[in-house]
Amino acid sequence: MKVSVITLGCKVNQYESQAMLDQLVLAGFSACGGKEPGDVVVINSCTVTATSDHKVRQTLHRARRQNPGAVIVLTGCMPQAFPEAAAALEDADIVLGNSNRSSLVPDIREYLSTRRRIVDIVPHESKEPFERLEVSDFHDHTRAFLKIEDGCNRFCSYCIIPYARGRVRSKPLKDLKQELEILSRKGYREAVLTGINLSAYGQEFGLCLCDAVETACSVPGVERVRLGSLEPEQLSLSVIRRLAAQEKLCPQFHLSLQSGCDETLRRMNRHYSAAEYREIVGNLRSTFDNPAITTDIMVGFPGETEEEFSRSLRFARETGFAKAHVFAYSRRPGTAAYGAENQVPNAVKERRSHEMIAVTRRGMQAFFETQTGRTARVLFEREYKPGKFEGYTENYTPVKAACGENVCGKILPVRIVRANEDDCTGEILL
Repeated sequence: MKVSVITLGCKVNQYESQAMLDQLVLAGFSACGGKEPGDVVVINSCTVTATSDHKVRQTLHRARRQNPGAVIVLTGCMPQAFPEAAAALEDADIVLGNSNRSSLVPDIREYLSTRRRIVDIVPHESKEPFERLEVSDFHDHTRAFLKIEDGCNRFCSYCIIPYARGRVRSKPLKDLKQELEILSRKGYREAVLTGINLSAYGQEFGLCLCDAVETACSVPGVERVRLGSLEPEQLSLSVIRRLAAQEKLCPQFHLSLQSGCDETLRRMNRHYSAAEYREIVGNLRSTFDNPAITTDIMVGFPGETEEEFSRSLRFARETGFAKAHVFAYSRRPGTAAYGAENQVPNAVKERRSHEMIAVTRRGMQAFFETQTGRTARVLFEREYKPGKFEGYTENYTPVKAACGENVCGKILPVRIVRANEDDCTGEILL
């Protein structure tokens, strides 16, 4: 039987989808090629916003319409956080949570035998172990994503993820090294370490993120190690200096800000101030060579006044991010902020989004300008036109360059000659 996996959401979900596909292939299923219809369709869901849930429902309906005779599995964060709502989605033959992904193959086999609908969602438990998943290949990717941490203990007032993912737990270092060794032998030269709250890695073992980075960098064949999204408050100067000692670590830090206003940060239940964030950014820039600082910024959080938004806007302008994901607050049932007073009207949120995007895009342009004239090593990922290739530098600057041979999957020196609106143009130095 042929199986396809549809992934919604973050890099962690991408990793888990590949791990589930590997499980199914080991169990005797075969992966669908291209747009080939599947006998089994697994939808790995996201639930970070109410819009995410809407997209899950749309994807589920589309999967059922396009694969009327297939076994449809809905799994991931949405069923785990909202089990009753997920169970009510009758387009899914099997509804499976995050906490018992090992039941995927047995549940599919049971459904194939009985044709009885299965809802199999197990609540997260305190002190549950890290789910052991392994990925041996990432089809159509030049970089390998490794989930090394799961869960979150922070309970930001707008976020449902602690309910969908449980508490912090971490991948043991020996398992991390073993998995990376396998991926290195497959030819992957860049590894991206990901997690739900990556900065909290190892706290249950008396370790920290530096230990995971050092282990990853020690694997022969791995030339670059990159970090996924980080929460800022764990990045002390001593941690930053320890990270900087690893030559393979890419100097790109996606440091989640959410707001540059202290009053808004407090209502969000974020555990740092704008000044503390600014200090971390300064430490990163003074310790690493040519680092890129990228971020997420939310506008229109309940109670955000025009003055508070102006402070956040000014903070973003002064910080000069290499890239920012700007989004408007979306009310999420089940969170503390859902019922908060002073909800910001949608029209105001839309205006603030446009203003923040304009400021952060100017920051991105300024950053691209600082890259011109530099020589960087680019991992080329795809050929977007005949003889034209696109890839990323160590600090994740997108670069396009021409070459007479296929350079996809290769890391090559490139001189950056021009900054464009959304990327840079480079010349490959062969």
